[in-house]
Amino acid sequence: MELSIPSEGSSWRCGQCGNLTRFDVTRSRTVTEYWHFTLAGDRDISELVVRSEAVQDVRCRWCGSSDSIEVVARPEAEGTVPAQP
Repeated sequence: MELSIPSEGSSWRCGQCGNLTRFDVTRSRTVTEYWHFTLAGDRDISELVVRSEAVQDVRCRWCGSSDSIEVVARPEAEGTVPAQP
């Protein structure tokens, strides 16, 4: 099963226990960073560009399942007004 990182309108859900909030995520990233070193040798990363990113594994922190994780629509927050077209 190929999983993607949820967008603003979606989230992960464990189909086994119903967890919506706690996951262990293993992912790989290729990035380009701009490193600036002070004369004392301290490093500062002031720019980061993600070139590629892949989710390798998502595991439910509550029940440990990794084969029941799905991307679902994020529920509306209580007390919010839906956007008008």
